[in-house]
Amino acid sequence: MYGHQDDLMYGRTWWYVKGRSDTKDFTGDYPAVTGFELGHLELGNERSLDSVSFARIAEQIKVHYRRGGVIAISWHANNPLTMQIPDTTSRRQHGTAWDVSSKEVVASILPGGNNHDLFNTWLERLAAFFIGLKDDDGTPIPIIFRPYHEHSGSFFWWGTNICTDEEYAALWRYTVDFLCVKKDIHNILYAYNTDRVTSLEQYMRGYPGDDIIDMLSLDMYDRGEQFGAELDTALGFVTREAISRNKLTALSETGGRWGMHDWWSTVLLPVVSKHPVGHVLTWRHTYRPRFSRMGAPTQSFPDDFMNFYNSPRTLFLKEIQEANVYKRK
Repeated sequence: MYGHQDDLMYGRTWWYVKGRSDTKDFTGDYPAVTGFELGHLELGNERSLDSVSFARIAEQIKVHYRRGGVIAISWHANNPLTMQIPDTTSRRQHGTAWDVSSKEVVASILPGGNNHDLFNTWLERLAAFFIGLKDDDGTPIPIIFRPYHEHSGSFFWWGTNICTDEEYAALWRYTVDFLCVKKDIHNILYAYNTDRVTSLEQYMRGYPGDDIIDMLSLDMYDRGEQFGAELDTALGFVTREAISRNKLTALSETGGRWGMHDWWSTVLLPVVSKHPVGHVLTWRHTYRPRFSRMGAPTQSFPDDFMNFYNSPRTLFLKEIQEANVYKRK
């Protein structure tokens, strides 16, 4: 299944037009999977870190589910420790998810930590949002939730060199216990996720356990000619491990090589076609209307995207509507 982040919320030249989608504009069909971001929900804000209204996110989640589509949610939560400390160096990432200036963050929000009560408040807000995701009959909408993502990197406060593997696993287990047991929320599939990795051992560092994880996923962006082989290797051991553990799979984030116009059909498609990957999601088209006025290309996808769309190996919304992935009567 093809997925696109924030596809229903904005494109490069438009901002929240009901029913609009860059994918649909280009192909005539919506993506099978739509991604949404909840960063800043934990702060009690009305808009996400990408300036998208949470009310509209909830609305479009319901709309896409009604169409028969799949929902994936990420959460770039602020740094609960450093955001409380005055910024004396004027660093752009101060207090954000990307602030990795302290290795005490995860420990501070686990039980016994100084920021544990604050973190519980954040989880309460997250739970309230999830509980509100119901269809027209009041039935909870299934979602894929991918928090604390790209753990194998060290660019978020939960990264592999910013906290211990034990702390990372404990963070996961506490979060799932809070949402599932304390708040009685059972419509969430939890996706464990890393950035690029070269071995299964590296991939499984900090893994919190089969009893709480439903999906094994991977993020990998194209950084050069070696990408195809690296992705092939990583998807090979990730999908084999997922099958052995009876888990779903995904390439949760990916993106093309700069200046390569046939990337979709000659790089991405041949690799993902070799592996039992449930969905592939590309990241958002950043809203930049002023660049279009300066003469920059406004086409949402390269022409080669149609080759990806027309492949019998890819599924967009119309095809999963026919398959009725939720098995609704």
